[in-house]
Amino acid sequence: MLFRSSDAPSQERDPLRRFLDECAEFARAQPMLRATGRLTRVAGLVMEAVGLRLPVGSTVVVSQGSTQSVEAEVVGFSGDRLFLMPYDEPVGLMPGAVVRPNDADVPSPQFGPNQNPWRRLEERARMLPVGWEMLGRVVDSNGRPLDKRGPLVCQHRRSLRSKPINPIDRAAVERTLDVGVRSINGLLTVGRGQRLGLFAGSGVGKSVLLGMMARFTEAEIIVVGLIGERGREVKEFIEQILGTQGLRKSVVVAAPADVPPLLRMQGAAYATSIAEYFRDEGKHVLLLMDSLTRYAMAAREIALAIGEPPATKGYPPSVFAKLPALVERTGNGPNGGGSITAFYTVLSEGDDQQDPIADSARAILDGHFVLSRQLAESGHYPAIDIEASISRVMQQIVSPAHAKAALDFKKAFSIYQRNRDLISVGAYVPGADPVADAAIALYPELEAYLRQDWHDQATFTTSVTQLQALTQPR
Repeated sequence: MLFRSSDAPSQERDPLRRFLDECAEFARAQPMLRATGRLTRVAGLVMEAVGLRLPVGSTVVVSQGSTQSVEAEVVGFSGDRLFLMPYDEPVGLMPGAVVRPNDADVPSPQFGPNQNPWRRLEERARMLPVGWEMLGRVVDSNGRPLDKRGPLVCQHRRSLRSKPINPIDRAAVERTLDVGVRSINGLLTVGRGQRLGLFAGSGVGKSVLLGMMARFTEAEIIVVGLIGERGREVKEFIEQILGTQGLRKSVVVAAPADVPPLLRMQGAAYATSIAEYFRDEGKHVLLLMDSLTRYAMAAREIALAIGEPPATKGYPPSVFAKLPALVERTGNGPNGGGSITAFYTVLSEGDDQQDPIADSARAILDGHFVLSRQLAESGHYPAIDIEASISRVMQQIVSPAHAKAALDFKKAFSIYQRNRDLISVGAYVPGADPVADAAIALYPELEAYLRQDWHDQATFTTSVTQLQALTQPR
């Protein structure tokens, strides 16, 4: 003993006792002999190994001699065979390669405040670095820097899995969040802790809209997850769309399309874990993930590779279970704590809003913003289809005057759209419908309100003031 129990104050004795108890428990849990397995099959994305008994989600190291090694994760099993998904290309591996459990899966106890006890089941998953040191950095799915700004040294590590928050303990969505986009602030108001989807096909300005929100939002921390995108788009998003101003308070996790599907899924989970860390620190976080569809596609690749039968348009049932599990990790924390406001982009093939992933995401999110290809092709940015979009919490967080102004705006806009064909061919007769006449006269101002250059910022107060002035009786 370093000192007698009577010599130390209780605030020092208790952490030491806890640390010693955890060390003893950790030592008892270590096996006397380290078992190894061998590689028996590599087919496509999946490797098979025998000789080991490991839980799903644990990681192993497959080594060929002393020079060649590949890290992999256990994604399933059949009898005594383990199905492994590699983090890198399994080039150079041969039959009989040695498979060892990854000792890093179970970190040793640390003296001091222990926010992530090693013995909890969710902490047995892969642990990656998190912390304030990550602000302004661009990392891959393993937490390794991609921005060539030197090594990333973080004091904290966090599991890719987290314990679900009791829904009763979550704080309600009661406050608005300024995202800097006039049409969203005024007509589709976002609440702090809300989860929303950006539904669109390719090339309609999703990334530009995300970049606007990242630069102009009032959120304290921004976490960006670029999942399954082209490498060129990753560089353009960081340098041109996000810019220096947005990157200063952001963390970017990039898992482009050329990495294995397991790393794409891990990138989405890692971005969520980083956002959870800052939420637990009491900060208000904006999580931008592009895209949720690529995450689902990566999950589909893995599920099909290990033999799970497809169910809906080629997607196995497990994919639809993973989507809500990922989304539900965001949102508000306990009362008085931080929050995660999340935007997920959802690709609709051929602008089909009934795509199975789009349909499933629409059901689990707190609203959806639809981006119109027709508007984008006409030079209308942001290309948000106001009539097809909705924020499910807007009525709960805005004032009655604001809600009435938004309703009047949408009503006038909808009346004009119904008569648009008649107006374009000259068949509409002015004076036939006073309400339509008012909507037609007001339409240029309505369209101007919806347009916004991606360099311009529109604060929440300004957006609401302009909306109320626009819809006042004349």
